[in-house]
Amino acid sequence: KSMNRLIIAALFSFFLCQVEKRLELVKQVSHSTHKKLTACLQGQQGKKLPLTTLAQCMVEGAAVLGDESLLGKMLKLCGETQEKLAHELILFELTIERDVVDPLYDLAEVEIPNIQKQRKHLAKLVLDMDSARTRYYQSTKSSGLSSNLQPTGAKADHLREEMEEAANRMEICRDQLSADMYSFVAKEMDYASYFQTLIEVQAEYHRKSLELLQSVLPQIKAHQETWVEKPCYGKPLEEHLALSGRDIAFPIEACVTMLLECGMQEEGLFRIAPSASKLKKLKASLDCGVMDVQEYSADPHAIAGALKSYLRELPEPLMTYELYNDWIQASNIQDQDKRLQALLNACEKLPPANNNNFKYLIKFLSKLTEDQDVNKMTPGNIAIVLGPNLLWMHNEGNIPEMMTTVSLQIVGIIEPIIQHADWFFPGEIEFNVTGNYGSPVHTNHNSNYSSMPSPDMEQMERKQNDQSRRPLSVATDNMMLEFYKKDGYDPSISTGITFKHIYEKYCPFYSTTFT
Repeated sequence: KSMNRLIIAALFSFFLCQVEKRLELVKQVSHSTHKKLTACLQGQQGKKLPLTTLAQCMVEGAAVLGDESLLGKMLKLCGETQEKLAHELILFELTIERDVVDPLYDLAEVEIPNIQKQRKHLAKLVLDMDSARTRYYQSTKSSGLSSNLQPTGAKADHLREEMEEAANRMEICRDQLSADMYSFVAKEMDYASYFQTLIEVQAEYHRKSLELLQSVLPQIKAHQETWVEKPCYGKPLEEHLALSGRDIAFPIEACVTMLLECGMQEEGLFRIAPSASKLKKLKASLDCGVMDVQEYSADPHAIAGALKSYLRELPEPLMTYELYNDWIQASNIQDQDKRLQALLNACEKLPPANNNNFKYLIKFLSKLTEDQDVNKMTPGNIAIVLGPNLLWMHNEGNIPEMMTTVSLQIVGIIEPIIQHADWFFPGEIEFNVTGNYGSPVHTNHNSNYSSMPSPDMEQMERKQNDQSRRPLSVATDNMMLEFYKKDGYDPSISTGITFKHIYEKYCPFYSTTFT
């Protein structure tokens, strides 16, 4: 039994030693976590939350811009949302501070240090007991050698009492220390729950924040959708038509109606590059739904360039990626009647939005060729400069680079469609879909146009102004046909030969102006 007691005592002593080692580790981890977690609290020490500052800035900005501005509306809505998020963040941080940060501080800075303090006190009491015991034993030995036994015995009794009292204090402190250490081990689940609380409070905070954001998103989208100034360049055709409530894309109709008034007689339309700054300005004005008719009626090349840019910047070509192989296969058919029928079949497969806009454009281009004797824009020449903007491969990527290597196949597709526009799309077409020519006001890109100047106004003046910058006209398609037929090239067959190659071979003086 005595041996068992010794073994059990040794085991308990070993266990308490292990707990004592873990105390220091837990203290270090708790202290470090408390320090880092406190640093994450943005509202510590009474500081104003960055979200609160942001909210105030947005609300003030909204007041400056006003509700007439879309930015003003967005700033006001987002500012109010940020303010609500800041409120949720304050509640979150207060809860974290109360349920996690403060308990961690108590654990690292109060509970564990108290246990360690008791451990040091116990060590002192052990030394005191050992000192009292040593003094007692020395007194006992001395009493055996002394002739005067009474004083020595009284002294020995006193020393014995000191020793027993020191041993008693040590035992009480040891029991208290052991109890605290056992309690620490038993409460480890409570300490671990602090971190569970942290995650739960974070989850609740993020859930409420997400609900706030999700509730405001429909309002933001509603403001965006009802705002009249919607960009159209670089946007999917169907998206632009849906947002603007139109059947024909705004840049297409606006440019076509203006060109019908002021550009049908212009030589090299769609071929001659306009001023880069003028084109950029026109595209930007079209993108926000307005256009200065008086300014651009004198520069039809800028209008044609804006139309080309719109077609080229569509995410998907007007004639679609899906039908690319159908178009190419149709262009390779040798029999003209069968080729036209195959092209018609491909036209009929176009989505309704694409079909409407393609028909509108082809009808206009067909009308443009009626003045080819003056403007030099035959179906072939139009196909050269516009074909790459209507159809390209899905993996082409670099449109400007593709423009310099126009495939004869694409020309073989666009040219016959323009030549036989009335067969592909029977009946007349109303180009002025919205009712009037000119600049639309801000109503879904589908509003009234102002009146256009007469097509003959300042015609001679425009020609004189453009004469200095206009390169020589390109050869007509008949001349081109004669050129490449002499070398055995057939535009209906894919040969890998491009019109740029033909220009460079037969008309080198055009190479710098080929677009």
